[in-house]
Amino acid sequence: MNPRALGAAAALAALALDQASKVLVVHGLAMEEREPIVLAPFLNLALRWNHGISFSLFEQDTPLGRMILLGFTLAATILLCVWLWRTHDRLAAFALGAIIGGAIGNGLDRLVYGAVVDFLDLHAFGRNLFVFNVADAAINLGVGLLLIDALFSARLRPAAGKQV
Repeated sequence: MNPRALGAAAALAALALDQASKVLVVHGLAMEEREPIVLAPFLNLALRWNHGISFSLFEQDTPLGRMILLGFTLAATILLCVWLWRTHDRLAAFALGAIIGGAIGNGLDRLVYGAVVDFLDLHAFGRNLFVFNVADAAINLGVGLLLIDALFSARLRPAAGKQV
């Protein structure tokens, strides 16, 4: 599979998993009307509406604020798509696709619900660490893979002009 197709497939998979999980939490399980569901000693299913960006920074409750955040999401997604289009590296393409799919998923939430649907509540030792969703996980996975690619791929590829 060429890098562009791999990136597009990763984006579609991240977006589909993200949106399906959010429909299940919001509509299927009706989490707004329920107590959190314990999934593990460190993880609950608990609906939270994020009106900001990562870690609820820059909260925006007004229509104008939401449109500004949507504009930033759209601009970042376009730049990531250009990067994906130009990359020839499969790991980078997969990573960019995961980030793009996650960004689109959270952007759709903002458009449909006015806030991002977060529902995976990670906690430990009586402290709530953070609440996230599948899109956030895809974005973090993509960023981590881009870091790995940047740090290690250059060492694995033969230098231009060198005979192997």
